[in-house]
Amino acid sequence: MAKKRKIKDEDLAGPALIKETARRIRLARTYWDAHKNGACRMERDRASRLYERLSKEEKEQIPQVLRVWLRYRSEKYFGDHRTPPGTGRRRK
Repeated sequence: MAKKRKIKDEDLAGPALIKETARRIRLARTYWDAHKNGACRMERDRASRLYERLSKEEKEQIPQVLRVWLRYRSEKYFGDHRTPPGTGRRRK
């Protein structure tokens, strides 16, 4: 069986970029629901970078549920006002 060719995120454009952005947001949501915060943060960051590359018309093609989730999680749980991972004090 032939290997699938891995396309870099920088090379994505048009419908492929929209599809990959939606896939990454869905994956981040899955990690969030499973309480895998580190993995969720990584996928959310990747999805955010792809989402920022989309034009206004392309952003509207992403399902609204996914757009709202990305914005809500980005602001509430991963915003600048939050303590970054690994810098908080641990109780002994």
